[in-house]
Amino acid sequence: MAKQMWELKQSTQADTLDLFIYGDIEDITIDWTTWSIVESENSAKFFKEALAAHPDVKQINVYVNSPGGYVMEAMAIRNQLKRHSANVTGYVDGFAASAAAFVLTGCDQVKMYSNTMQMIHNALNIAMGNAKELRKAADDLDAIMVGNRKAFLEKSGGKLTEEKLIELLDAESWLTAEQCLEYGLADEIIVEEKDLTAAKQMLQKMNTSIEQQLSYNKAMAAQLRELAEPPKEPDPVPPVPDPVPDPVPDPDPAPQENKTLKFINALMR
Repeated sequence: MAKQMWELKQSTQADTLDLFIYGDIEDITIDWTTWSIVESENSAKFFKEALAAHPDVKQINVYVNSPGGYVMEAMAIRNQLKRHSANVTGYVDGFAASAAAFVLTGCDQVKMYSNTMQMIHNALNIAMGNAKELRKAADDLDAIMVGNRKAFLEKSGGKLTEEKLIELLDAESWLTAEQCLEYGLADEIIVEEKDLTAAKQMLQKMNTSIEQQLSYNKAMAAQLRELAEPPKEPDPVPPVPDPVPDPVPDPDPAPQENKTLKFINALMR
């Protein structure tokens, strides 16, 4: 079972629920030590079941330190928060990157420590296929981003135009707390600085994980290409030439003249 990246627990205050999103947002995960797929508890489904156990809370605090994950899971979590009757406050404890920043758009208020960051970018995917399939994959990503941009624009409260948002998404922008406040992606900056040692370690681990996934994807793609290629015909074996027969000796060869012997005989006469 994958390590749980979020935690639900009852706050010390009555009618308050604290939610911690620390790690990847995903439905399944890969155990890179065995290259096997394992079920993850870091999913929207598991989140929904746990959140349903606390239907009457009035305040939900969401503490985020995450590199992101799958946009479909993040979208479902975001909309669960929007649908809940409680007031939802998001706190950025380190990095709220990619899909984690998208989850924050479901919060009524977002508070960031002065040294924390959000990162936003366009949705991405790994595609493989013929030209028609690759064009469709690009069209699908464009359609996904229509909904994603709406969520960020709603959260910004008019402080972001769609043109500026597209520019930030295209640039894969890391935004400081001050920039997030300017663009309406945060509502308050907490002056106290948060210790980001753990967050930086998590980001380094995320980069290593991405490299491992790329290596895995390249290996899988190479295997698929090998399977798709028709088997090669074996190289033809060159014909073995007929052996050259040994020359047949002349049955009655003419005697060879011995010039030395002839010369001696001549001297003896």
